[in-house]
Amino acid sequence: MARKSAPEPNKPTPAPKRPAAPPPAPPDAKRAPTLPMLRGEIDRIDKELVELLNRRAEIAVQIGQLKRGQGLDVWSSAREDEVVSRALAASKGPLQPETLRLIFRELMSGSRALQSALRVACLGPKYSYSHLASVAKFGEGVEHVPVGSIAAVFEEVSRRHVHFGIVPLENSTDGRIADTLDMFIKTPGLKIRAEVRLRIRHCLLGKCERGQVRRVYSKAQALSQCRYWLGKNLPQATLIEVVSTAAAAEFAQREPFAAAIASHPAGEAYGLDVLDANIEDQQHNVTRFAVIAERAENRTGNDKTTMIIRLSNEAGSLAKAIAPFEKNGVNMTWIESFPTAEVPADRSNPTYLFFVDIEGHMEDENVKRAIEQVRKRCDRLELLGSYPRGGSVES
Repeated sequence: MARKSAPEPNKPTPAPKRPAAPPPAPPDAKRAPTLPMLRGEIDRIDKELVELLNRRAEIAVQIGQLKRGQGLDVWSSAREDEVVSRALAASKGPLQPETLRLIFRELMSGSRALQSALRVACLGPKYSYSHLASVAKFGEGVEHVPVGSIAAVFEEVSRRHVHFGIVPLENSTDGRIADTLDMFIKTPGLKIRAEVRLRIRHCLLGKCERGQVRRVYSKAQALSQCRYWLGKNLPQATLIEVVSTAAAAEFAQREPFAAAIASHPAGEAYGLDVLDANIEDQQHNVTRFAVIAERAENRTGNDKTTMIIRLSNEAGSLAKAIAPFEKNGVNMTWIESFPTAEVPADRSNPTYLFFVDIEGHMEDENVKRAIEQVRKRCDRLELLGSYPRGGSVES
């Protein structure tokens, strides 16, 4: 009879199996940020920004003190252009370049105001294109001094009532600004310190419907730059010239059935509606403004030079005079003739003046050599200054 096997010792009851833990959530499945979280992050960044901006301003004040100690001007167009260019180059977005440019313009303008109270004369009143060009170049941290004429801008700078003046030099549609060229002749000694290329966007502003407009006020140049549009869209309206586009906006504010051709900021300032925008005949309508001062700007490597050449009214005199520019590899970018009634004692014909722009700084060797050769071939040569080439900015 088979033996019974010994009973096995009692075994512990196995624990029930636990379900497997779920895999960790991928990073993109984290909880979405809430509005309070994002606002808190903005507040933290803003605090850091304010601290950095004030620290930057403190350093700018120290720079201003060093400049004054060395007899240097507080404002340098070349240096400010360099700062903006570096900021734009460092940006990877999403802010637009124009937004960054405006931020840095006001940052530098406010820092300058801590160092010195600058005054800049411009053709007024406020919100004229000359005023907008002044703001575009110097920011809001200076005192913009509106005056009644281009001649008054030169006078204010000559008498040292202001540090700088800004005057229109030429327009891409209408060409030279004769009043400015005439004042450069009558006010020897003043120099072009910088240039501003302002994109001009004209608006038709008023308080009535466009079809009800019977009078259109504006500066002569603005009316000329919109002449085709006006002839097509407002053939029945009387065109009236006034001293500035901002003054035109003031007339349109006061008179019924009147409109102005002026800037959008002028319309906002005088409470006018935009009856039509961008009415300029040429899409790329740019006015070049000159910043005038008692001395020119230092060399930057990206410069241009403006001069006045006086020549006798003889065949070939201009061609002979400017030949050294080509010989020395100097590019001429602008020339405007300007007749004068002066007749030298030893001549029977009146002389002519030519305003000339060339690429390069007057201290560049090839430019210096070319200028001296031109000087020997003309009756008189006056340098109006070397200054950094400016890019276009919005009005």
